[in-house]
Amino acid sequence: MAILSKVAGVAVAAFVSAVSAQSFQRLGTCPTLGMADFLAGQYFDIRLEVHAPKNGSEAIGLPPDEAFTFTIAKGDGVAKPVTEFFGIEDAKLEDWTFSYFEGLDFFARDAKTPSLVDVRSKAYRRLALHEPGEYTATLNYNNGSSTKATWLVRDLAEERKAKNIILFIGDGMTTNMITAARLIGHKTINGKYQTRMQMDKFPVLGHQMTHSIDSFITDSANSASALYTGHKSSVNALGVYADSSKDPFDDPKVETIAEIFHRLTGGHVGIVSTAFLADATPAGLTAHTRARSEYGAVVDSFLNGITNYTWTEWDGPDVLFGGGAEQFYSPELGGITYQNKTYYDEFAKKGYQVLQNRTALLSAPSNEKALGVFTYSNMAKWLDRNVYRENLNQSLSPTGDKTAALDQPGLKDMTLKAIDILSERSGDKGFFLMSEAASIDKMMHVLDYDRALGELLELDDTIKATVNKLNETGCLKETLILVTADHGHGFDVMGSVDTKYLAAQDDQRKKRNAIGTYQNSGLSQYQNTGNLTYVDSNFPRNWDPRYTLFSGLTANPDHRENYTVHKDGPREPAAELEEGSKDFHTNPEDAENGIEINGNLPVSNDQGVHSLTDVPVFAMGPCQDKFSGVYNSIDIFFSMAECFGLARGKGHSAGN
Repeated sequence: MAILSKVAGVAVAAFVSAVSAQSFQRLGTCPTLGMADFLAGQYFDIRLEVHAPKNGSEAIGLPPDEAFTFTIAKGDGVAKPVTEFFGIEDAKLEDWTFSYFEGLDFFARDAKTPSLVDVRSKAYRRLALHEPGEYTATLNYNNGSSTKATWLVRDLAEERKAKNIILFIGDGMTTNMITAARLIGHKTINGKYQTRMQMDKFPVLGHQMTHSIDSFITDSANSASALYTGHKSSVNALGVYADSSKDPFDDPKVETIAEIFHRLTGGHVGIVSTAFLADATPAGLTAHTRARSEYGAVVDSFLNGITNYTWTEWDGPDVLFGGGAEQFYSPELGGITYQNKTYYDEFAKKGYQVLQNRTALLSAPSNEKALGVFTYSNMAKWLDRNVYRENLNQSLSPTGDKTAALDQPGLKDMTLKAIDILSERSGDKGFFLMSEAASIDKMMHVLDYDRALGELLELDDTIKATVNKLNETGCLKETLILVTADHGHGFDVMGSVDTKYLAAQDDQRKKRNAIGTYQNSGLSQYQNTGNLTYVDSNFPRNWDPRYTLFSGLTANPDHRENYTVHKDGPREPAAELEEGSKDFHTNPEDAENGIEINGNLPVSNDQGVHSLTDVPVFAMGPCQDKFSGVYNSIDIFFSMAECFGLARGKGHSAGN
């Protein structure tokens, strides 16, 4: 596969020096921004770019020199041309022009006056470094100018310590959200919880930093890439270092944990998500594009790997469960698919059983590969599948017939069936399973905190069921279970709200008196049953108490809060008052009688956004101690790879 490492996008000295590392980069993967880490034997690509700005503050007025050279040296060794170092032929010279807005210059954006840049480029594909140690890569250009990049191939043990790895991702999940979910799902007496969440019982807790390569706020695409490849990337990029070319598929690629595991061990792979399957977190295991919106190509990558780019035989995951039927069913029914193919048929041709509802999922045999697509777009939320079931008519059937998807599985159903299939089919080779609670994030975006916490509690319930299942089958001791997030949202609980009092007030300032803080916050009413008997149900008994949580985000559009559960489906907090204006105001139909809250995001935002916060990592099983402490998101990849024994270093040559 490919990995660009920080040599992706080596640029002229004018660019390197003129744009601060604390600003937006014209090419965020410029190597001067830091060091890139590699797994020994991991495939990657190198993209070299020399830039000549034509206007703007850094204009140099000259086209790039075509005669640039690229060398690599290990440690204090002699630098060798890339062709000699890897034993490959030289790449052809490419050229193009692109435009960008400099740094943080929003005046230029308003004036729509971008800077223009000429580019000379070369790309070297499907390379690998096998010997641990530090490498220096140097690009020489423009008659004496040079840019250096430092690569570190980590010295990891090659001994396999885990047969299986299950990676749970609570998309957008923070410690604050876990704390709130625990409060509404578990009862306290005298300030002490009578039961705990399954995550609370994990023996190891760490925290990972989620920054992207060129911004301190990340999205789910490049954060997934960091977890799966051990390489940081740019917002919206999946498994690549973003370059400046026009083609979203030619960026330098990096091999993922799923691809390496399958290539080296023959191990089996499963992907489960409550999102549409082409969404960033599931997509990141097989897709390689800087544009996460290339949904059709993402689905094709699940089945066929990287089109016209074979670094390994890829025959698809054993399990692929989630939503997003619009990327699978026939274009004649309105499907939006890659090359206008019907992907239900494409998967069936390769031996997949195709499942389209919960009933079929539960009765499916475990000895066959399975594609399960259970609804159009994202799957229905736990709260709507279990409490407000009349909202299920808002989800469309995965067949494309426009009927309601009334028989959808949940995350627990899908995950347990995935384990059944992977366990039976993988044998001694083991498996890697990623299971994502996607709508923690999606509901936090739309400020629907009840649904977000319901999704989080469903994740915890799934983890509990998984631990019990593995324990019953004797697989627990040979399986590493990780629970983490890809990024956070600015969410916390600051007190309680008397929703009855709030609704009775006409004056906006009086409504705020309904909020109770400190001693006036009282106790959670979500588990109140009138007695001290408590059954560990993992979920609230009452989603609509009088006294609810005073909770919120720090970055919002204009909206209104009445702090009650939205019984008619996921909320829409902001809306355009004039269609097509991209100017969002409080949705007049949302949170009636609530407190008006002015937004602080650009007026084009209709949702909340991600936050900087570190996110938790829970671990149990083989290698669990590797996940304690505070570390970078890429370290999760390297620790998983070491636990699987995937490093192929010592005793191998420096190149392929």
